Amino acid sequence: MYYLEMNDVKKSFGDLEVLKGISLTVSEGEVVSIIGPSGSGKSTLLRIATLLETMDVGNLAYMGQYAVTMEDRHSVYAKTSQLKEIKKNFGLVFQSFNLFPHKSVLHNIIDAPIFVQKRKKAEVIEEAKELLRQMGLEDKADYYPCQLSGGQQQRIAIARALALKPKVLFFDEPTSALDPELTGEVLKVIKGLAEQKMTMVIVTHEMSFAKNISDRVIFMDKGVVAASGTPEEVFNSDNARMQEFLGKLKND
Repeated sequence: MYYLEMNDVKKSFGDLEVLKGISLTVSEGEVVSIIGPSGSGKSTLLRIATLLETMDVGNLAYMGQYAVTMEDRHSVYAKTSQLKEIKKNFGLVFQSFNLFPHKSVLHNIIDAPIFVQKRKKAEVIEEAKELLRQMGLEDKADYYPCQLSGGQQQRIAIARALALKPKVLFFDEPTSALDPELTGEVLKVIKGLAEQKMTMVIVTHEMSFAKNISDRVIFMDKGVVAASGTPEEVFNSDNARMQEFLGKLKND
């Protein structure tokens, strides 16, 4: 059973066809990086996978539970109660952190497990403190987001997502809003999660990171999967579009 399964996903915005039949499976403990030029459909695919955007065609399942099925050539979403249960399987870390500015670091982490998952407060607080320790931020529990650097805020966002105990953790360009010197500290945390066999799907523009951390790399271009395989297979691919993409990155 796959942790995540997406089949023949299609999505258009008006006359613009953004996804042209994307299929993706992710197994337990697998790290999948999605790369590609701007406008290739990477973030749209992630938003569809995390139910922030609807698909036109295709299906979507977590742990064998279908959030979206196909009927009469159209996607049909499960009932709200079913989707609520399915959403417990994944977490999402945004590129812009999305922390609550009026809440302390600790409350940013503990509120959803306590109020949404109805877990015991004392247990959640202890787990939150351990997550802060893992992030190297154990002394920041009472700080507010505005008192932290971008790299620290992103690590808090990761801790907040992990506090919900997701089966799959998604990252949408987790370092794109950071200065280069802060990028390293966030990538180090994600690398640590990979070593702990956390199942992750990462949309990233950090090519060396994708190459070093991933079990599988997917190169998207113009709404399709243009290349897919191990990091070695994809980065050494003779796919002309892939080589053109890498060449542009080197010249930037």
